[in-house]
Amino acid sequence: MEIGNATLLIKFVLTGLAHLPQWKIPLFLLFMVIYLITIVGNLGLITLIWNDPHLHIPMYLFLGSLAFVDTWLSSTVTPKMLLDIFAKSKVISFSECMIQFFSFAVSATTECFLLAAMAYDRYAAICKPLLYPVIMTNKLCVRLLILSFVGGFIHALIHEGFLFRLTFCNSNVIHHFYCDVMPLLKISCSDPSLNYLMLFIFSGSIQVLPITTILVSYTLVLFSVLKQKSIKGIKKAFSTCGAHLLSVSLYYGPLLFMYVRPSSPHVNDQDMMDSVFYTVVIPVLNPIIYSLRNKQVKNSVERFLKRNT
Repeated sequence: MEIGNATLLIKFVLTGLAHLPQWKIPLFLLFMVIYLITIVGNLGLITLIWNDPHLHIPMYLFLGSLAFVDTWLSSTVTPKMLLDIFAKSKVISFSECMIQFFSFAVSATTECFLLAAMAYDRYAAICKPLLYPVIMTNKLCVRLLILSFVGGFIHALIHEGFLFRLTFCNSNVIHHFYCDVMPLLKISCSDPSLNYLMLFIFSGSIQVLPITTILVSYTLVLFSVLKQKSIKGIKKAFSTCGAHLLSVSLYYGPLLFMYVRPSSPHVNDQDMMDSVFYTVVIPVLNPIIYSLRNKQVKNSVERFLKRNT
């Protein structure tokens, strides 16, 4: 079957998360609440940064972009997942499936690059504080943001293109709650060896390179902090970097487990749990993590509340 015909004929069925009927309502309510908090929290953070001139600096431009990508990532996956919990027919067309995967891949990859850029920003701010305004200008920040989004788009386009070389005739049941590349490869009746190779090379590189950047940046930050004799300076440095380190740790763990380890046909449930973590849970945690641990964000919230009371 040619792929041109497959796009007209093939429809997939998503198995989703709610295998047991008694879990449908609790899961729906839980993920609905998480999604609403995600949207309100991230869009609120973007609005706060946009409206406060004190936050128009690289650190908060990166943070606002991260909030935007988290909103995008969650909105790509969660609404369809919520609808499918109660749907009798969890059908998704081939074109809808490809669009969902492309949107997911762009946002997830862009977040990897953004986290690396944020680590470099913290390195420059702590290790070279006097040169920081010269090193990390708004112009460089915008360039890094553009490169992050372009990199996400190109990476998604590569895997999307390789998916179109496959045909799907053995099964149309995707053991997942959204269209991701690994479940699609498992049901292909074409040989997906090249896809697995490209996935390992590109996804592995895109995860390993940012992680290396982050580790090197924070190793240099650690050495710089330990040289300081001021307890106040050390606390400030760890407070500044702590939120980002926590976010990085939570995000990269499931991604590395999902896309860099060898593929196995017996880990569908574990894959879905990992996917829930970085597509649903992480986007709601990031604005909480960064806001609660950031004094300037707290001050900006106070100024905003005072202006509107």
